[in-house]
Amino acid sequence: MKRFELLYVPIGVPTFHMESASHAFVESAKLLRSIEENTDVPSEMLLSIDLLAQFLEGKNPDFVIVQNVTFANSAYMSELLKRVSAPVLLWTLPEPVIDGGRLRLNSLTGAFSAGHAFKHHRDSRLLTLYGSPENEATRAKLFKIIAAAKLKTRLKQSKLLMIGHTPQGFGFGRALDWEMSSVFGVSLLAMESREFTQIARTSRAEDLELETKEANAKMAGLDQTDPKNRIDFLRLFKAYKDHIEKHDIQMIASRCWPDFFVDYGTPVCGVLGLLNDLGIAAACEADAYGALSMWIGGQLSNEPAYLGDPVSFDETENTVTFWHCGTSACSLARKDRGAQTGVHPNRKIGPTMEFGLRPSKQATLFRIGRKKDGSFRFLITSGEILDKPQQFLGTSVVFRVKPDVATWIPSLIQDGWEPHFAVLYGDVSEELKILADLFGVEKCIF
Repeated sequence: MKRFELLYVPIGVPTFHMESASHAFVESAKLLRSIEENTDVPSEMLLSIDLLAQFLEGKNPDFVIVQNVTFANSAYMSELLKRVSAPVLLWTLPEPVIDGGRLRLNSLTGAFSAGHAFKHHRDSRLLTLYGSPENEATRAKLFKIIAAAKLKTRLKQSKLLMIGHTPQGFGFGRALDWEMSSVFGVSLLAMESREFTQIARTSRAEDLELETKEANAKMAGLDQTDPKNRIDFLRLFKAYKDHIEKHDIQMIASRCWPDFFVDYGTPVCGVLGLLNDLGIAAACEADAYGALSMWIGGQLSNEPAYLGDPVSFDETENTVTFWHCGTSACSLARKDRGAQTGVHPNRKIGPTMEFGLRPSKQATLFRIGRKKDGSFRFLITSGEILDKPQQFLGTSVVFRVKPDVATWIPSLIQDGWEPHFAVLYGDVSEELKILADLFGVEKCIF
């Protein structure tokens, strides 16, 4: 993948306190390089339009951080926007000293000038940051902003494979290739599920040694599965995995029922669970935006994401239970029982995943939703995954939310949210908010 390129643009004029400005410049550059090694830093502060133009010549960064090391008028931002199309963060510095004497930087007034110019040049959102480079809160916020910017860049180089079509009545999971590309930068590919089952049927049992070893290492009780279903599952796992590796695919949205039960005779659930463990966001019921939600969340949290239906809520504990037939990543299983293998609760065919998910004091609920007018929105709420056993046959997780669950759930239904949600380990809500701003989509924060 193309290496992420970050551009640091320190602007100002030489009529302010140069000692304070120089200190901020040096410390800011040091901080940025500690977060992102590939940060392009000028050899000096850009204290004139000419110096700014020279520095920008021929550059095509993925993300730009403009910092008022001192006041600078709106012409500086206008010059930058003429030359660079990347998203912009405007970093404002606090006054180093307030002692009744000289105004040393006047960075905040410069920020207003820059913001005014940006608003009149672009329709996209200008990200902002206020703080000293020596402040820990500034560092933490910068880290999250850069993580979101890097992810946005990586999405432009990513592929989502649709395997089959959504079942009737599950149209919320469908995506158009141009829509996925124009909004999120992701290339949408498509294949029919029968193409994979045809490949799987031709696989020889003796060629499944690697897949057998991989599955047995992660799935407890796989050896108890019906022998024919077990072999057919491994064949299908190999077919999916080989295609994903060959075509460098990061996420898949796979049809599951009824095709794999009826036509192939073995569910795809266990295959999707193993792929999730391998870092491939694998959503069932061909939910494309569910898969995208999972992959974005997993990239930010560095853990596999879980995709589930909201099936129950408890007013006493203020929790929602999310469940699905059995596609969770094995590594998310509770430690007391591990990633048990079972059969589908309705079809009674295996292998599927059978366990409750492990707890986490910090967690995030996330969904990329598509509105009636075709625009997108992010549902974001932080909370906690409780230490609860498996709630229903399949895989399940009990998530304590911040809003009052008794009023929140009806409001989500009334607002038309899709019935699949990504459960993420760790609190990545701030990064998701930043990413929504970078994409220019609505944030629904609870």
